[in-house]
Parts: sequence; C-alpha cells; structure tokens
Amino acid sequence: MAMSSATGAIALEDGTVFLGRGSGAVGVAAGELCFNTAMTGYQEILTDPSYSGQIVMFTFPHIGNVGANPADQETSSPEADQAVRGAVFRAHPTSPANWRAVDHLGAWLRRRGIIGVSGIDTRALTRRIRELGMPKAAIAHDPSGSIDKAALIEAARAWPGLEGVDLAIGVSTRTPFENRSGLWSIAAGYDQPSSFRFHVVVIDFGVKKNILRNLAAVGARATVVPATTSAQDILALSPDGVVLSNGPGDPAATAAYAGPEIRKLIDSGTPILGICLGHQMLALALGGQTRKMPQGHHGANHPVKDFTTGKVEIVSMNHGFTVDVASLPEGIEESHRSLFDGTNCGLTVSGRPIISVQHHPEASPGPQDSFYLFERFAGMMDGRRNAAG
Repeated sequence: MAMSSATGAIALEDGTVFLGRGSGAVGVAAGELCFNTAMTGYQEILTDPSYSGQIVMFTFPHIGNVGANPADQETSSPEADQAVRGAVFRAHPTSPANWRAVDHLGAWLRRRGIIGVSGIDTRALTRRIRELGMPKAAIAHDPSGSIDKAALIEAARAWPGLEGVDLAIGVSTRTPFENRSGLWSIAAGYDQPSSFRFHVVVIDFGVKKNILRNLAAVGARATVVPATTSAQDILALSPDGVVLSNGPGDPAATAAYAGPEIRKLIDSGTPILGICLGHQMLALALGGQTRKMPQGHHGANHPVKDFTTGKVEIVSMNHGFTVDVASLPEGIEESHRSLFDGTNCGLTVSGRPIISVQHHPEASPGPQDSFYLFERFAGMMDGRRNAAG
C-alpha cells in the first residue's frame, strides 16, 4: 500500500492523483467528476438530486463561510438524501460567518455521508475537464493518512459511468406526498398559502424543493408521485397540469419506462412543464434524441435566450446530457438556447399546452430571471380550464 501524510485524495481514471485534506464523511466513493462555477448556493448544489453519481468540484476557491442550515436543503424525499458522491474544494471549508448558519460545512458533510477533500488545484482539474471531458473519479477521506493511490485509481476505473444508467429511480420518492409550502422571505420564512387555484402532479425523478415552492407561489398544490407512476394513475388524480421534474442519469435509460407514460400524458391534452431531465425525457417521448455532453453545464451564470420574448436570462444549470435539436420531429420548436455553446435549452409543441426548459427556473442565481416560467405554466392551466368551460 502506498502511504501518504494526506488525509484526502481524488484519483482520475487516467491515473492522475491529487492529494489534499479530507473532510466530511470517511471512506471512498466513485463517480463522475464535474465542476460547478457558482460562487454561492453550495448547500443547494450538494443537495440537488440531479448530482446523483457525481463528484462536484467548486471552481470558486472559498466555500463554507455561509455554513449550513436545514432550510436550504433541496432534496424532497429521504431517498434522495445521499445523491452527490463527493465534494472538492480549493481551500478547506471555513467556519461559518452568516446569521442563518446553524452548522459548519464539514460537520454537515459528515452527517450526510458526503466525502470532501480540499487543498486541491481546482484550476488544473477544471482545465483537464474542459479539454478532455468529465472523467470517472474516486474520492477518499482517511483521517489516519493512509491513502492507497493504486486502489483509488482502480476504483475510478471500475466505476461504470452514467451513460445508459437510470439514476432517477434511486432518488425518486417511494411514497406519494403533497407540498403546500411556498417561497421563502427574510421576514416570514417559507410561505404557507391557505388556498390554491390548481392541482399539479409532479413526477419525481429527483425533484428539488424549490420547484414545489414555486408551483405553490403561482397557486398550485403539488402531489408528488414516484417516477414509475403510470399515466392512468396520474390522470385519475384529475390534475390541472403535470410537471416532469429534474433528476440525474441518462434520460434515455429513464425514458425506457417513463417515456411511454409521458406520451400518454401528452396525448391527454394535459398541460405539461418539463424541467432538466424532464425536458430531455419529454423530447424523447416526442420522438427526439439526447446525447452525452463532454463537460455538461454546471453553474449559476449561464446566459440563455428565450425566443418567445427575445430576452436573455441568467440561469442555473446542472446537466450532462442535452437534447439533439436536429432530431426533433416537425411541430416541436426550440424555445430557449444556450448562448455559451448553442445547445438546446427549451421546447414548445405546436398546438399543445407543453413547455420545457433545460435549466432550473426555480433557482435564484442572483436575479430570479426564470421564475416567469411557472407563471407561463399557470397560464396554460388557466387556458385549458377556460376552454373546457
């Protein structure tokens, strides 16, 4: 065994090993290494179920000063509590210096079973990902300083990867539940609306809490159902609309069982909103295709153009697959596009109350540029209700 004084390390499938200082949970975990460019919101990132099977490296060097608190957790069910595999930092997480903090980030990571490693040259790793794509990696924390580099490299190489893998099934709720909580304010905390205009069914592929809160903010009570729920059972709940949630993994793998049910929901005429993985699976159900991206999009500063309004919005993104626009059948139109690399970021369907976006409209990367999409969805539900008389 190769010994080291380091207490943490991350190894890549090409044999590269970075040694550092461990934090959080003790042990070894393997996954796909991606980088996230966000300067804030690290707790929301590390509790986003869409990161299942991934190790998140933060490009911003100083992480931890906001601390951690129960209110900023984005997981919606116990099944999604340990989605992310690890976290990589340039500087060791600092002590909290924020009035909302109730815990140190390192202690919070440990309780959630997330392995952390700091003191890493994150700039070098980011350049590697930008040039060669997201690698398979293994992260380790051993307080005794015994790091077996050869075993860590082998763990990275042995990890099967994300292509062809349905990860949504592992983070989806097993039991349906309802959400009635609204958005947070500094004066009152999370709003608790007393009445709702709509009833929405959310298919949980790894739904974030703030999606449910934004639905409540536009008057929608949400019933969250497992990823495997049939269209028949969903329509039996008489929803005004259906949301296909965000989630992790290869959309084509999840669409093997969810795609036919989504197609039935499309044919029912029920208004549909797709988000992230839900957007990709909507495209698959409509006859399009998806493909793996070399680096993916992970950050809070992505410019996206909305062709409906002509405006450019700054959005949060977290995805490693994308919809192939050239594969979309006639009648499906691109509604949003990334201004970074031109990849698809939204769809509409001619003559049907259907919209979807690749980015996360519930996130707030500074301005709340994308909250309007929930109003747009509410407008579709109003339109269907008015058309029905």
